Amino acid sequence: MASIEEIREDRLRKLNILKEKGINPYPADTGREYYLSEVLEKFEEFSKKESIILAGRIMSLRPQGAFIFFNFYDGTSSFQVLMKKEDISDKDFDLFLETADIGDFVEVKGSLFITKRGEKTLLAKEWKMLAKSLRPLPGEYYGFKDEEERLRKRYLDILMNEDVRNIVHKRTLFWKSIRNFLIEKGFEEVDTPVLENTAGGAEARPFITHHNALNMDVFLRISAGELWQKRLMIAGMPKVFEIGRIFRNEGMDAEHLQDYTQMEFYWAYANYKDGMKLSQEMYKHVAKETFGTLKFKIKGFEIDLEKEWETYDYTETIKKMTGTDISTASLEEIENKLRDLKIEYDKKGFNITRAIDSLWKYCRKQIAGPGFLVNVPVTMEPLAKRMETNKNLVERFQIILAGSEVGKGFSELNDPLDQAERFLEQSKLREAGDEEAQMYDADYVEAMEYGMPPTCGFGLSERLFCFLADKPARECQIFPLMRPLK
Repeated sequence: MASIEEIREDRLRKLNILKEKGINPYPADTGREYYLSEVLEKFEEFSKKESIILAGRIMSLRPQGAFIFFNFYDGTSSFQVLMKKEDISDKDFDLFLETADIGDFVEVKGSLFITKRGEKTLLAKEWKMLAKSLRPLPGEYYGFKDEEERLRKRYLDILMNEDVRNIVHKRTLFWKSIRNFLIEKGFEEVDTPVLENTAGGAEARPFITHHNALNMDVFLRISAGELWQKRLMIAGMPKVFEIGRIFRNEGMDAEHLQDYTQMEFYWAYANYKDGMKLSQEMYKHVAKETFGTLKFKIKGFEIDLEKEWETYDYTETIKKMTGTDISTASLEEIENKLRDLKIEYDKKGFNITRAIDSLWKYCRKQIAGPGFLVNVPVTMEPLAKRMETNKNLVERFQIILAGSEVGKGFSELNDPLDQAERFLEQSKLREAGDEEAQMYDADYVEAMEYGMPPTCGFGLSERLFCFLADKPARECQIFPLMRPLK
């Protein structure tokens, strides 16, 4: 078996043959007339034409004396081509034998017919090289060596693996269905800054970069413009949303990545209960549009989005599952419970807020959903409005699915004085070493002092897509970030 290096040398030789014959192996133009999928769908109609011109990448090649069968693929479908020496010039037939390989892009002019085996086929009359490949495609002998190589060479993974191609297509459907749903509900799509002076709108460690023109450090945003979109509420816009990339300089696992796509919407004159109704309707719509079903198997859980969604009380759920009452327990008591349950946690910047969150995450993993987590302590959410009936809790909900959070919304805090106080508390946590605590944003507080209407905000990330597809996060990104090869 020849090595990849030997194959590449042989293909370079074939490339030079084309050049020596005055043929450009990488022409800019093609006479291709139809996608292959169109021809398959309208085969009877197209077979009446004297000739048509198709194009694609050669995926299989079977020379048989005076016959050459090959299949090519154009991203929409595959199609068989028959090249018979008696129907094509000797020059074209011999040149194809001499220079064409699996992986090459070719254009073929010919007529359609059906073989004795019932295969829809293009009988070639002329052909043209569109792009000469220099490396062999992955296959029986030159497959991917390991998982990392497959993700690193994602373009080949997509080309060779129909399941991966489907993930790419479904990603498009997923975000398209969200966008269409919100637009139909009267929301207006907006763009907000990716580079910020203050990283706000979430509790996460940001990436820092330098802005040369202004000679200052800036942060890559950690939310899809939460504080900017709420400024638009102040500006009088009633319903806005954004779908965009966000960046969090944190750990990687099956559910977490550093850069990913997120959607956030903000809805004036609405509260968290309105958001719960709308998000439930949206999730069902998106699942149906993207996957064609409301029933899923996710991480071992059987999920039915059609059934009545449950409601989980934050404090009561933790108490029921761990025996700990977080409303009265001290940091030491919660730490003892974490050790008893063998729950690992990051001790850097550790405080009671992080301790309670670690305890909750232990409980959350046992909840199938679908349902809403409610009645969260105010210390857990610095941007949500306090409940009228209990000032220690906030009007926040999180959507729980298969033991994880796949969406969060709340009645937005619109009291500028309360907001300033909570930012100060978050600043103290940052000074104590909590790098995920929120920064004080004086400009946002000033904007809020002009008045913001009652507002519901909600966000979801591509984690929802990963969960519905029941695949790890990196598998669901088109090009996941990889460590460079040494």
